[in-house]
Amino acid sequence: MEELVIRDADVVDGSGGPSYRADVVIDGGRIVSIVKEAADAGCQRPMARRKLDAEGLVLSPGFIDMHAHSDLALLRDPDHSAKAAQGVTLEVLGQDGLSYAPVDDRTLAEVRRAITGWNGYGDDIDFDWRSVGEYLDRLDFGFEGRGIAVNAAYLIPQGTVRMLAVGWEDREATPEELDRMRQLVAEGMEQGAVGMSSGLTYTPGMYAKDAELTELCRVVASYGGYYCPHHRSYGAGALEAYEEMVALTQEAGCPLHLAHATMNFGVNKGRAPELLALLDDALAQGADISLDTYPYTPGCTTLVAMLPSWASEGGPERILERLADDGTAERIRHHLEVIGADGCHGVPIEWDTIEISGVGDPALGDFVGRTVRQSAESRGETPWTTARRLLLRDRLGTTILQHVGHEENVRQIMRHPAHTGGSDGILQGTKPHPRAYGTFPHYLGRYVRELGVLSLEECVAHLTGRPAARLRLPDRGLVREGYRADLVLFDPATVAAGSTYENPRTLPTGIPHVLIDGRFVIEDGRRTDVLAGRAIRRSPVRRNATRA
Repeated sequence: MEELVIRDADVVDGSGGPSYRADVVIDGGRIVSIVKEAADAGCQRPMARRKLDAEGLVLSPGFIDMHAHSDLALLRDPDHSAKAAQGVTLEVLGQDGLSYAPVDDRTLAEVRRAITGWNGYGDDIDFDWRSVGEYLDRLDFGFEGRGIAVNAAYLIPQGTVRMLAVGWEDREATPEELDRMRQLVAEGMEQGAVGMSSGLTYTPGMYAKDAELTELCRVVASYGGYYCPHHRSYGAGALEAYEEMVALTQEAGCPLHLAHATMNFGVNKGRAPELLALLDDALAQGADISLDTYPYTPGCTTLVAMLPSWASEGGPERILERLADDGTAERIRHHLEVIGADGCHGVPIEWDTIEISGVGDPALGDFVGRTVRQSAESRGETPWTTARRLLLRDRLGTTILQHVGHEENVRQIMRHPAHTGGSDGILQGTKPHPRAYGTFPHYLGRYVRELGVLSLEECVAHLTGRPAARLRLPDRGLVREGYRADLVLFDPATVAAGSTYENPRTLPTGIPHVLIDGRFVIEDGRRTDVLAGRAIRRSPVRRNATRA
């Protein structure tokens, strides 16, 4: 007899098609049968060792977080309710061109410092891996060999690759260094990565010219992967930055997935239709493009990311040296406040939009929850003086919310058929962005039930079937017989994000059950001790790269 039957569920299957009522039978971690309208069919209903009554609940595939920053959190916290309680059953890690594999001892130390604000420094982590494959193995054997909270896929971080092959210098790679980067990307793909990411407003990845990125994308394409860039600007020049990525990947013959694809800052208010027209034109010409967004207006990153790229050349220690020098610090201020630093997307920084969300040093906790301008005014000093002090005292570990988005842009972009959901959730800090704990129920509660921006069926497809198709997962993302039983049961009348800007770590409501591989990760609204998550590896079958 099978293990579990979920009875009388309203199945929203992830395809975008209409919902239907069914009994769904699970055994051996897979969906073994779906009996539609079983209660009215007049036939014997499927039986199993356990029955779950799903009357009034929607059964959907597990949500796929296409842009996650849980690279260390999955190894630090076996509970990981921040994502599990949302119904997330798979996260895509290695984002924005900076993560922890492939590395050597030098670059591991550098990248740990560079993204402390995203993941913490990692004093509690045994960094016993160096390659992509070793990192994925570590995920597989998580906590004493039991696994991790949710499944995880990995993008090769181009900035880390450049750090390893070239260093932190702002220059073109030599032919030998480019060959080394190609080799590192090929090895990562062979070891199971699903593609490559970039952070083209973060150093050192932003120092790569298009020709270099194109060559690396050719390698990614040859293994069936995709390129996921945080492109060169979301502010001044945003459309040109999108155009650059479209042209680059078409030249390389590589699928493109645009990270947190939005239009921010005052210069882009109301300009989402221009972005969507650009994407539609490229899709009509045969381009393979998808994108992800989170359903909120503020962004979230580190305070050091705002600096001009020349101030970051050489790595974290050189940044601190420049900040400590009065003359150089004044040059940095001028670029930030007058010219518009490339780290701040070419827009002069507005300190009243920069809210401190977390600090590495607890002694700086008074800054959290206030904008840089508010903290500066309370101290009777300029905003740059406050920001500089924070960067130095916190050793670049400060995280921020950047209030520069536009609701109308958010709504229009999420309607696009190439759209998928991604939290961009940074779990560090006293007051992290609420998207880390709330993205997926916020889509369902706010943008489906309350605002009607998307239908329930369409929204679930954006969060499940479409990302699974981008990841080329043959047996996930849909409620289908033979597919993996990564499933969510939620109440469409009550599902909502609990997280707010004031209380960002509050768990969602209306999601009583989450299963991964047929095992309950969330049961009756409570986290179980099940660790069913594993590394999801792309099959390392190489094919010839083609030009678009």
